[in-house]
Amino acid sequence: MSEIRWATFDCFGTLVDWRHGISNGIDLLFRGQGARLLENYNRHEAAVQAEMPDRRYRTVMTEALRRTAREAGLSLREDDAAVLGATIPYWPVFDEVQEELTSLRDAGWRIALLTNCDQDVIGESQRRLGAKVDAVVSAEMVGAYKPRHNHFNRFEESFWVSRNNWVHVAQSYFHDMEPAHELGLARVWINRLGDPDPRSIVKHQLPDLRGLTDAVEAAHAERLAAR
Repeated sequence: MSEIRWATFDCFGTLVDWRHGISNGIDLLFRGQGARLLENYNRHEAAVQAEMPDRRYRTVMTEALRRTAREAGLSLREDDAAVLGATIPYWPVFDEVQEELTSLRDAGWRIALLTNCDQDVIGESQRRLGAKVDAVVSAEMVGAYKPRHNHFNRFEESFWVSRNNWVHVAQSYFHDMEPAHELGLARVWINRLGDPDPRSIVKHQLPDLRGLTDAVEAAHAERLAAR
C-alpha cells in the first residue's frame, strides 16, 4: 500500500456553499421561498439519490426540486425544473477554502474529492477552488451516491491507498462521517451548522476549514497510534 498521505473531501457543503446554491436557485423561481424550502429539498434529494443511484446528479436535483415544489403546493414550470443544474457551476466557494487547501498540500498531503455529482459538474466547480486537486471520484463514475461506500472503495482501489494514511474531511454527517466511521477511516467533521454529534463518532471537528491542517494531522496521528 502507498505511504502517500491523502486527505479526501466532499465538495458541496464542505468546499462549495451548497445551501446558498440551493436556496438561491429556489428563490430564482419562487421569490423568498429558498430558505424556507431548503431542508425539504435536502430531504427529497437524499431520497431521490437512494431511489435512483444510477441517475446523473443534474437529474437528481431536477426531480428533488419537483418533489419540493409539489409538496409546498407551488407550480413549477417544466422548463424551470433544471435551474439548480444550470446554476451549480456558479455556486460560491467558502472564503477560507483556497488558503486552507493550499496549506494542507504544503504540509505534504495530497487532496482528492469524493463527490455526489457528475464529472462535468465537478469539473466546472473545481476550477473555482483555487487549489490543486490530485484526484476525483464522482457519483457518475461509481454509479452510486454516498453514504454508500462505492466512492471510498473506488478511491482506495484506484490509488492503492493505505487507510493508515487517509483522512476524510466533510460537512455532511449522513453522507460522509457515518460511512467513514463504518470503514474505520480517520475523519474530520466540518460542522458548519453547529449540529450535535448524535452517535459520538467524530472526535475532530471544526466550524469551517480554518485550522484544517492541524486537525487532519491530529486525526492522522491518532489513527497511527491506534494501529
